[in-house]
Amino acid sequence: MVAVQDPIHPVDVHVETGQHRETHHDIPEHGHNVSKQTDVDENPDLTLHYSHEHQHNHLHHNRASLAGRNDEVLYAEGTTFDKSNIGEVNPQDYKAHHLRQQSPVDEKDFAAADAEKGGVGPMTVDTNGSEEEGRNHRVARTYSRYKIFVHLFIWLLFTGWWIAGLILHRHDLGWLVPFLLYLAITLRLIFFWVPITIITRPMHFIWNHTGVRVYRALPEKTRLPLATLVAVAVILLGAFVSEESADNTRSNRAISLLGLVIMLVVLWATSRDRRKIRWHTVIGGMLTQFVIAVFVLRTQAGYDIFNFISGLARDLLGFADQGTSFLTAESVVNLHWFLTGVVPPIIFFVALVQVLYYLGILQWFIGKFAVFFFWSLRVSGAEAVVAAASPFIGQGESAMLIRPFVPHLTLAEIHQVMTSGFATIAGSVLVAYISLGLNPQALVSSCIMSIPASLAVSKMRYPETEETITSGRCVVPDDDEHRATNALHAFANGAWLGIKIAGMIVATLLCIIALIGLINGLLGWWGRYINITQDGEAYLTLQLILGYMCYPVAFLLGVPRDDLLRVGQLIGIKVIANEFVAYNSLTSEAQYTNMSPRSKLIATYALCGFGNFGSLGTQIGVLSQIAPSRAGDVSRVALSALFSGVLSTLTSASIAGLLVTDQTTLSQTTS
Repeated sequence: MVAVQDPIHPVDVHVETGQHRETHHDIPEHGHNVSKQTDVDENPDLTLHYSHEHQHNHLHHNRASLAGRNDEVLYAEGTTFDKSNIGEVNPQDYKAHHLRQQSPVDEKDFAAADAEKGGVGPMTVDTNGSEEEGRNHRVARTYSRYKIFVHLFIWLLFTGWWIAGLILHRHDLGWLVPFLLYLAITLRLIFFWVPITIITRPMHFIWNHTGVRVYRALPEKTRLPLATLVAVAVILLGAFVSEESADNTRSNRAISLLGLVIMLVVLWATSRDRRKIRWHTVIGGMLTQFVIAVFVLRTQAGYDIFNFISGLARDLLGFADQGTSFLTAESVVNLHWFLTGVVPPIIFFVALVQVLYYLGILQWFIGKFAVFFFWSLRVSGAEAVVAAASPFIGQGESAMLIRPFVPHLTLAEIHQVMTSGFATIAGSVLVAYISLGLNPQALVSSCIMSIPASLAVSKMRYPETEETITSGRCVVPDDDEHRATNALHAFANGAWLGIKIAGMIVATLLCIIALIGLINGLLGWWGRYINITQDGEAYLTLQLILGYMCYPVAFLLGVPRDDLLRVGQLIGIKVIANEFVAYNSLTSEAQYTNMSPRSKLIATYALCGFGNFGSLGTQIGVLSQIAPSRAGDVSRVALSALFSGVLSTLTSASIAGLLVTDQTTLSQTTS
């Protein structure tokens, strides 16, 4: 576990290893110091009883973490209270029993196991004397002993590679990407041996003596109005300073801005408790979302970075095509069928993700995102982890990351966990949408924008009114139950999981498209008898009804007038069916492919989320399985979370309507 300091509202979390005693010092916004210490022997509150506590071995509380390296996310093992392993123990005796179950681990083992210190894999403590566990233990010890030589070899290898590339490509930019990769590897290796506090401490010192002092010098009543004024000024300048281009006129941008304001007003009006809204999270989330969009849509560097990322995703599809051509024939790849062009990349990508997860690389990236949003937006650790993970691994898997905490989440946290899942898409289907011909930069940027958007929207719709157990720490627990034996085992498990995900997508699409056809047939038959036809054909369809229902939504997003009905149809299909059906229509049906570039771009952002009734059942099922005791609470907030997730995605579309200027370049990959 790790405690992240908030310079304005500091939270100090003290953990005594084994006893699991926590002392929280919190300074509320009103300036009253509150000190509270939790001890189940003294506190009669049953919710704080040891039988309800989050207990684990704290294997990763090494000297580095205790010395103040609080900007890192450490991974804990054994975070599940499992009666099958512990036996029937009285709650009063659990503490002593828990201490007896711990195995002695020395300082070298800590260094080998710490994921942030370069451990080769999850540490295994040899408690039963098995040969495999002993071998893993010896490998970890050997790596820990000769780690400096391994790191030196890696650094020399990449240094030579970069120098050779610089010489061969000194007249073009072919050296830039290798240099950035070399720089990242060099910095990572340096910080294996040099505490990162040499950078973070000066940063904290400067921030505490500049931003924090200015903040505290302001009268308390003026802080919120000034923060709101700054956010509004940034959004107005970013939206209206640039010149007009094509149908991206300032009047259309003004409509997009009006739509954004109306969505925020609707959230405020329908909030569960308007007095409890934490405006820092709302303002910070919307501003972060806007800044990300500005970076992608208005700067050349941002466009180039996201274009590079999307290019890597497109290249990834090519490797899956090699497997498809081996199983079938080279000509099958060129047929551009959904079954042969979209399903194989999904299977391959899911398998690759499982390997990255086994190696700890994915958790590392998720941890960095989580710490940033945890610190900047002042949400709980569980909320930050799920919000940061959702664009990478999807709605169900992101909740699995915090499985030990799910039974203890507050209603607002459950609402946020579900909202994060509805607000974005998963990496497993991102490659599928790119293969359909959708704009990769829009998809990737929308996924990142959904992180702060979901936090801001959820905290307006369902503010926190309870005490959270992860309010002072940001933790990504290990999933020991589903851990693979090695990387090959993880890849095989990922392939099987990819088959299940791809099969679910294929079966869902087949049934939903057929169901929509059935509904359209019934509506057309009914409408023919009252002369709702066009050119002798049935005109009354589900798409038409949904288009008129979502017509005002499309207008408020800033869609050009000629395309309002069609974009409204796509949004309606996405909510009623799913985004896959809507995206398939956007890229394959003539009435949608002939829309203006601005309309297609806004539609791409507006559809980029799992906010539909099918996903509602998925999330309820996953969370109810993780924590059966909270099934009623999950169902209670599910519809509100779905509404919030859909609205989060629409805010990204509205901001895209505010900022997009170079529509010709952005629409090239879409068409």
